[in-house]
Amino acid sequence: MLRTLNIENIAVIEKAEIEFNNGLNVLTGETGAGKSIVVDSINAILGERTSKELVRHGAEYAFVSALFTDVNPEIEKRLEELGYSCDEGDLLLYRRISAEGKSSCKINGRAATVSVLKEIGHLLVSIHGQHDSQALLNPDYHFRYIDMLSENKAVYNEYKAEFSELIKIRRQLRILTESEDSKDKDIELLEYQIKEIENADIKPGETEALTKRKKLIDSSEAMLKAYNNALAMLNGDDEINGVILSLNTANSEIGEFNDNSDAAEIISSIDKAVDSLEAAKLMLSSAILSLDFDENEREQIEERLDLLFKLKKKYGESEEEILAFLDSAKEKLDLIMYDDKKLEELNALYDSAYEKTVALAAKLSAERKKTASKFEAAVKEQLEFLDMPKIQFIVNFAQGNLSSTGYDKVEFLISTNVGEPSKPLAKIASGGELSRIMLAIKNVIAANDTIGTLIFDEIDTGVSGRASRKIGLKLKSVSKSTQVITVTHSAQIASVADEHFLIQKDFDESRTYTHIKPLDYDGRRQELARIMGGLNITDAMLASADELLNTDK
Repeated sequence: MLRTLNIENIAVIEKAEIEFNNGLNVLTGETGAGKSIVVDSINAILGERTSKELVRHGAEYAFVSALFTDVNPEIEKRLEELGYSCDEGDLLLYRRISAEGKSSCKINGRAATVSVLKEIGHLLVSIHGQHDSQALLNPDYHFRYIDMLSENKAVYNEYKAEFSELIKIRRQLRILTESEDSKDKDIELLEYQIKEIENADIKPGETEALTKRKKLIDSSEAMLKAYNNALAMLNGDDEINGVILSLNTANSEIGEFNDNSDAAEIISSIDKAVDSLEAAKLMLSSAILSLDFDENEREQIEERLDLLFKLKKKYGESEEEILAFLDSAKEKLDLIMYDDKKLEELNALYDSAYEKTVALAAKLSAERKKTASKFEAAVKEQLEFLDMPKIQFIVNFAQGNLSSTGYDKVEFLISTNVGEPSKPLAKIASGGELSRIMLAIKNVIAANDTIGTLIFDEIDTGVSGRASRKIGLKLKSVSKSTQVITVTHSAQIASVADEHFLIQKDFDESRTYTHIKPLDYDGRRQELARIMGGLNITDAMLASADELLNTDK
């Protein structure tokens, strides 16, 4: 659910922070105070299209952030698929809009695109208003409401598994069928590729090993010279004594005084030094022998590296990728070389899987129709309570092509007047009617819905005080299982809120400012009285406000 909303430099709101409650949150205020701007800000953080006109005049940027808590596990799973994660169920969305219209977004501190923000936003929040009931207007979403209420989830899961198997077989058939059209050409190419890679006898990591060996050869001449110089210094020659001989001579001379304790200690130290130098001689000799490279080795290494470079340009950026390409080419060749019998077997498997999938689609459809019947009745009951008794609500089924969700094309139809034919919601329902229909649906599916926050923008438009009271009660009912935020002009709705926010507009000599503050009991009764009676608040209006606030909800 939406826990905290921070707004900065959005239209007349310079800076505001709203701490929403778990249940029913209501926003009220005078016309033009900025209630719609709060909804616009929420739309912005949910990835909806924005304009630079949203940025407060004179500001360099606008900023919105929203903290969501207790995020549904299904949403967490989708976040992980997109490369993001929740922080123990918490999710922070951030969006910054510059005065030039450029936008930057973050999800839990990591950069994100607006499209990803929008996808996640639609999973977190559902907004319904005069012009915003997209989920209800789009028939592609309607089957989901039915599936939420289904008592037999196993049917859907069984269908999805069988459909997945059908697609897998169809993919194999497509590869096989397409290969038949250009079989000879593909076989020739694959055989060439396989032969070229196999003849190269590639080993993982050999480019790195050969490169190191080449560097060693390239530096061997200088190293050999240094090693020989060091060996010469140790051994000496006809003209000069080497270090070892010089030290041995020194020891002989000092040995004449070995009865002296200092001389004995010096001799011992020189003997140790000679031993170390003798060991160094052996190491130098071994190193010199190891640098005795074959004259052709460097050329062979260069030829091998050149071959590997050419193969990498064709088949992959590393030895591992080239070998993976080889395995894939062999697999493709085996598939292309299937004989007619194998093709028949694959077709038989497809036919069998198709029959099973169609049968399960029919079973799923029957389950949905059974659920839809209960759904229709429950929604009609809700609509009657919301003073919409004449609206006929129908879940219409048509059969379409098989897909991952079955073959049902589900669409909600309504008839607003007795005797009129039912038509799609989008064609005949007004904004206020759509909001109330969605409220009815949400009451029916509340316990099964994965969306944690519902927003209703002026759901009371065009309804009477009696109907408003009923809408308020239904909003309260939904808010027991799903957080609800609503913008309203109705005292009847505002009176049942768990948290009531007042949006006020103030002025100074040059600017307009909007402030948002939570109301205590006294503040609520003053605001309800204002909504009911305008600027001149009387004792009778305050008494009516008290009555609304204290009436059983």
